[in-house]
This record gives sequence, structure tokens and C-alpha cells, in this order.
Amino acid sequence: MAVTLLTDLDFKNNIAEHDRVVVKYYADWCGSCKLFAPKFKRLSGDERFSGIEFVEVNAEESAEARKEAGVDNLPFIAIFKNGKLLKGASTSKEEFVVELLEELKA
Repeated sequence: MAVTLLTDLDFKNNIAEHDRVVVKYYADWCGSCKLFAPKFKRLSGDERFSGIEFVEVNAEESAEARKEAGVDNLPFIAIFKNGKLLKGASTSKEEFVVELLEELKA
């Protein structure tokens, strides 16, 4: 599955339209964000996580979307279920993101 890039203009609609969404907040200057990007893309194609919408948001350009998850550091991963924030954390550890995805599937 592909990773969708969202902005403040389409963030709330996308979160509302999909039952399960994982969002990676990043910034262009963030080295850890760049290193984590291929892992996030790979996870989006993992069959274990089919049915989960994978989304990226540039945290510097989308202040409203950033506030929705309480982003305090980058990269920041947030999971939403039925339009509501379940959990979010600043991390670039793939194992932790897999745990979040497993929680979102449940």
C-alpha cells in the first residue's frame, strides 16, 4: 500500500474516512525522519497491516494536523482509530512502530 501525503486541508477528512490510520509526522530538515522514511514505506506494504491507512504529514507545514496528535518531537508516529487519536510517540524505532500497528489492528 502507498503512503499518502496529507496537509491541514485534507487531514481531518482522511482520518474520518478511514477506520485505522497511522501518521508519520516529519520535517525536511530532520535526519532521523529521513532515515525512518524507507522503513515506514516498507511497513505500509506489509500484509500484516493491510487495512491500515499509512499517512505522512510535514509537521512544519501542517500546524493543525500536528496539534491533533500533540506532536512534541520528530519523527512522531500517531495512530487513529475511527477518527480518534489512540496513541502517539516520538520514535524512529521500527519495533515500536510495529507494536503501535499491532495495537491499531486489535
